[in-house]
Amino acid sequence: MTWDELDAHLDTLPGTVSAYAGRLDAAPTWTRHPDASHYAASTMKVAVLLALHRAAEAGTLDLGAPVAVRNRFDSALPGAPRFANDRDYDNDETVWQREGATAPLRWLAERMIVRSSNLATNICLREVGLPAVARAWQLAGARHSVTGRGIEDFAAREAGITNLVTAADLAALLGGLAAGATRPGPLATPAACAAMLDVLHAQEFREDLAAGLPDGVPIAHKNGWVRGVRHGAGVVYPPDAPPYVLVVCTTTDLAEGEGADDDACRLLADISARVWAARHDLTAAD
Repeated sequence: MTWDELDAHLDTLPGTVSAYAGRLDAAPTWTRHPDASHYAASTMKVAVLLALHRAAEAGTLDLGAPVAVRNRFDSALPGAPRFANDRDYDNDETVWQREGATAPLRWLAERMIVRSSNLATNICLREVGLPAVARAWQLAGARHSVTGRGIEDFAAREAGITNLVTAADLAALLGGLAAGATRPGPLATPAACAAMLDVLHAQEFREDLAAGLPDGVPIAHKNGWVRGVRHGAGVVYPPDAPPYVLVVCTTTDLAEGEGADDDACRLLADISARVWAARHDLTAAD
């Protein structure tokens, strides 16, 4: 199937499917609505991870320091009451078992990615601050993505304060981390970028983009889903071709949002398999 044929197939599906596929440091080989905005779901957690590591490098945060695991957070809406996360809506019971005690910030950042813990995410946001996350997006070259509030900050959500991503912006963020691990770049030092990639490689939810790859192929990625939304963003490291970035964002009725296995999840796996099959033909860097 050619890229045009894939686009024609995606045109028949409900909602909006955005995509970006291309090698690092090269023009993308295939894009589809790359600047369309989608609700971010958990993909915004990569920008939080970057903000944390940047603060650690600047000396304003210590990733090894214990922080309080408290389920009470300030709303992004001025004057709104504090809010709390719903334990039943989280994917990581391990963090909740630390509630009332402390945990190292680095460990919380890892749980935020590998198990997509909402409680860990809001604690990390509390420590680093939303302006630092906005700066992380800016340094990545993001043009449309915003992280305006924490997870389950319903007062802010009702006031129109939200979290948005685009396929192109997620590709810039993930691609920037991958490139930054091999040479100095604008996001963080090579050591910090490599450390963040290690966390993304350890992702435990592997039902979408990773499911479209042969067993054992490394992918540093983050996914996210709620009802009506399913996204996957990552860097794939083939053993026989240069690394490439793949992002698929969907806002569609195919995303049931109550588990990993739905039609949107399978769609991402199928697109990932098709890009993998074309890995030798992706546009090379100049």
